Amino acid sequence: MKYSSKTLEKAVEAMSALPSIGQKSALRLILHLADNKGEKKQRLIDSLIALKDQLKVCKNCHNYSDTDVCDICLDPVRNKKLICVVDSVKDVMAIENTQQFSGVYHILGGVISPLEGVGPEDLNIDTLVSRINQEDVDELIMAISPSIEGDTTIYYISKLIQDKVKITTIARGVSFGGELEYADELTLGRSIHSRTNYNKEMSL
Repeated sequence: MKYSSKTLEKAVEAMSALPSIGQKSALRLILHLADNKGEKKQRLIDSLIALKDQLKVCKNCHNYSDTDVCDICLDPVRNKKLICVVDSVKDVMAIENTQQFSGVYHILGGVISPLEGVGPEDLNIDTLVSRINQEDVDELIMAISPSIEGDTTIYYISKLIQDKVKITTIARGVSFGGELEYADELTLGRSIHSRTNYNKEMSL
C-alpha cells in the first residue's frame, strides 16, 4: 500500500502492530484520527503519554497501578490472607467483574512454557514465595487457565511452597485449554467458590 505521507505510514504501521488490528483497520483508525480536529484526538494522545509515563506496577502483586501499591492491595476490607494467583492482569479484571472474590492477587506474568522459552525465572514466582514467607497467608487460589502449561506452573509453585499454606485450584467450570478472560462471569464466579484442595489431590 502506498501512502502520500511518511507520517501517516508510520502511524498505520504502529497501529497495525497492536493485537487483532490488521493494516486496513489500522488505516481506517488513523484516518479517523487525522480527520478529527477536536478534543477526541488530543484525549487519546494524552492518555497514551500517561500510559507511558505514569502507569506503574504494584510492588506487591504486579498489577497495574497509579501508585507504588495498587488500590486492591491497599483496600482494608480485602482479606490479605487469601491470595488469588493468576496469569495476567486481564485475569484480575475478569475475576473482579464477578464480584465474588474478596481477597488479593498475585500476577505471575505468564505460565511456565519450555516450548516458548518461558521458565520459572521469567515469572513473578520469587516474589510470591517472599509474600508467603513474610506475610500471614492462609490460602493460595491457583486461578490459572487450565492447560498443560498452567498445571505445570501450579505443580512447580506447590513444590516450592510445600505445606506452608493451603493451595486450592478453581473448579473445572472453565474448560481445559480455555482462557479465564473469556469465561462468563457466572461460570468464573462459581469456579472460584467451588475451588478444590490441591494439596489433598497431590497426596492421593
